[in-house]
Amino acid sequence: MVDKQSYMKQLSDKNHIISALAIDQRGALQKMINKYQGEPATAKQIEKFKEIVSAELTPYTSAILLDPEYGLPATKVKDKHAGELLAYEQTGYDTNVPGRLPDLLPTWSVQRIKEQGADACKFLLYYDVDESDEINEQKHVIVERIGAECKAEGIPFFLELVTYDASDSDNSTKEFALKKPHKVNEAMKEFSKSRYGVDVLKVEVPVNMAYVEGYAEEEIAYTQEEALEYFKEQTQSTKLPFIFLSAGVTADMFQETLRFAKQAGSEFNGVLCGRATWADGVEIFATKGEKAARQWMQTQGRKNIEELNEVLQKTATPM
Repeated sequence: MVDKQSYMKQLSDKNHIISALAIDQRGALQKMINKYQGEPATAKQIEKFKEIVSAELTPYTSAILLDPEYGLPATKVKDKHAGELLAYEQTGYDTNVPGRLPDLLPTWSVQRIKEQGADACKFLLYYDVDESDEINEQKHVIVERIGAECKAEGIPFFLELVTYDASDSDNSTKEFALKKPHKVNEAMKEFSKSRYGVDVLKVEVPVNMAYVEGYAEEEIAYTQEEALEYFKEQTQSTKLPFIFLSAGVTADMFQETLRFAKQAGSEFNGVLCGRATWADGVEIFATKGEKAARQWMQTQGRKNIEELNEVLQKTATPM
């Protein structure tokens, strides 16, 4: 039986750093395509865009994260050296009930994810450490179940944590920026407990860089010293490997953030980077078609990844 370490090796590069590409977006990708055309994106279009990204960009990444709903054709065209993660959650959450409670894909299990050829299972959880115990206990139980499934199947469990404030839905404000370090670092502490069986945490950086002194265009929420301290606290909040998600920022801003993290002494182990790499290719795909999109991936998309890889080798900590 293949052990988890062998799977982790498959997901990371020769220097034991995870330089993975995320394109498990479903609802978000549909909205991105819709923006550039007069009619809603079709399932075929979403599948095709994922295929293009997978075929053209996985030669330069250690792994790719896809979803079982639209991403299976893309698993067949990825570079054979790239590892594969599959998402286990349904896209989005029910906005009619409080708590942003997650749902598992109804026709999938970790066993099926493994049978599909994935090297790891990824689960996205929206989490507010300050929300009611009643809501957070439901989330704890779901994560425990997935951890147990992954343990039974012997494949790594990547838990993606996206924080929010239950009392205010706008996470772009200075008010949320001030709460973010606490929300991110406390969530990491919680899910680092062995009861959850998590192998790798996929997390946000602990500050909103748009409010850091020297990076902020207007309001400042943290001095550089404060921001550096929050990154340091993040590393101290877990003994698990952890990797950063790009959260939709530009490629340049994401690279700058990784340099800042390194300066702070952050011991992050890589990235699972999505839109910062391929987002600008969506407009090309929607307006000019597949051939032009492939060309964009082969040039600008590749450049985005290679520049990110260069920054990663200087900033990330090998696992």
